[in-house]
Amino acid sequence: MMRLLPWAMLVAGVALSVLAHGRDAMAAGVVIAYVGFCWGVLDGHRRHRAARAALANVASDDATEDAHPTLVAYASQTGFAEQLAVQTARALQGAGRPVQLVSFAELDGARLAACDQALFLVSTTGEGDAPDMASGFARRLLAGTTPDALRQLRYGVLALGDSSYAHFCAFGRALSGWLESHHAQPLFDRVEVDNGDPGALRHWQNHLSALSGGAEIADWERPRYGRWRLVERRLLNPGSQGEAAFHLALEPEDASQLAWRAGDIAEIGPCQPPDVVDRLLARLSLDGTAPVRCDSRPMTLSEALATRLLLPDSQLDILTGFTPQRLVDALPALPHREYSIASLPADGRLELLVRQTRHADGRLGLASGWLTEFAREGASIALRVRTNRSFHPPEDGRPLILIGNGTGLAGLRAVIKARAEAGHHRNWLLFGERSAAHDNFHAEEFQAWLSQGVLQRVDHAWSRDGAMPRYVQDAVSAQAATIAAWVEQGASIYVCGSLQGMAAGVQDALLRILGESTLQRLTEAGSYRRDVY
Repeated sequence: MMRLLPWAMLVAGVALSVLAHGRDAMAAGVVIAYVGFCWGVLDGHRRHRAARAALANVASDDATEDAHPTLVAYASQTGFAEQLAVQTARALQGAGRPVQLVSFAELDGARLAACDQALFLVSTTGEGDAPDMASGFARRLLAGTTPDALRQLRYGVLALGDSSYAHFCAFGRALSGWLESHHAQPLFDRVEVDNGDPGALRHWQNHLSALSGGAEIADWERPRYGRWRLVERRLLNPGSQGEAAFHLALEPEDASQLAWRAGDIAEIGPCQPPDVVDRLLARLSLDGTAPVRCDSRPMTLSEALATRLLLPDSQLDILTGFTPQRLVDALPALPHREYSIASLPADGRLELLVRQTRHADGRLGLASGWLTEFAREGASIALRVRTNRSFHPPEDGRPLILIGNGTGLAGLRAVIKARAEAGHHRNWLLFGERSAAHDNFHAEEFQAWLSQGVLQRVDHAWSRDGAMPRYVQDAVSAQAATIAAWVEQGASIYVCGSLQGMAAGVQDALLRILGESTLQRLTEAGSYRRDVY
């Protein structure tokens, strides 16, 4: 059966450009027919319904090939959640993932109990009410769902709301609580969208990309980047058994951009490797120095193509004969990537901790390759800061337990810097990596904080050194009594790092140490916070 190709949206867009200019209309029409079901749904209710129906048909076909499609379920009052659900399903389909798209009016316990993975996009209406289409949700599911029926379900929740109302995202939060009480496992922390906040929606898209194996899912709304200069790149783990990890520092062209808080996120606009652009230019017999306008700025064709999502080699013939400007106009921008910020504005620069990602064929990941290898020092980097209020440090001097692994140290480092700046010194770091000899990132800095009393203690877990604890969750378990005592004294817990393995392992350890009711109380009070990816 037909499965939507990852490049279908891009091919369809290029095909429309070809058709609009009157060249090879038959070929363009074939391409458009092939991917027409996934075309834009934002400019009319009729087209939106047609796209949803077409997605449902394809989902049904795909389900025969793959017994475990992702369920995308929406509860919408004004149509916005439904629109986002269609875009979510379309993005997953474009990455080759089978999908079933349903409304909450169609959702029942049997469907959920048979599902392995689900994404819920839900609105809150009035003063904390569920949308009308979800009115029967609780009755149907509570009647047919036992407490353990959803233990196999992995889920994500996008909660839409308006913070001007007293019960912000109430239905999304209630849904999350219900799923957790039935032992379903979150794929990532709930994403809450305040009045259509585009930053939160881009964060949801970042999760979709991760769920699709790092697929290049185009942004629904283009971020407005600032220009930053890469001023330092330093390898942190020479000799490591893992992929290379780098300390990066960037300075803004406009000093007013030095404004963020510990816990915030850097959205990076990556570029294609130069050899990829050169091959495309050679294939199309175009001059890379030709002047064009891209994203409202003048630049060369090579510079512009470096920022665009390119067609695979098998589809390049459709671009033959394009002028440089038409080529740039036809290709969408590359999707952004997110990184935890590892510094404070007072440092005078934005610092990152980035590990190289490699695909099965040896290619470097899009953003990690750009930042750690292809961009030269001094290069201009497209970057914007996204506020991440859910990981801002406490304002007071309460004890703070910081837990993380790998490049998750970046977010924890910024929080510790903020605590030091505020004079709050009751901090405890538990950190896991591969080897003490090669992967002890920023060791001298953390040792200095320990000597100065900024950190009261540091516990490490080295997975490849053969000693216990092996992983950071093992370090958490080993310190059960002390963690319980700190929490009893009012400590908050912040977790940053990998979603797979670490985040779930740490949560399980904390559940054993503190109990479900205490961890739930900490979560509701904002004292248990996670930035995991």
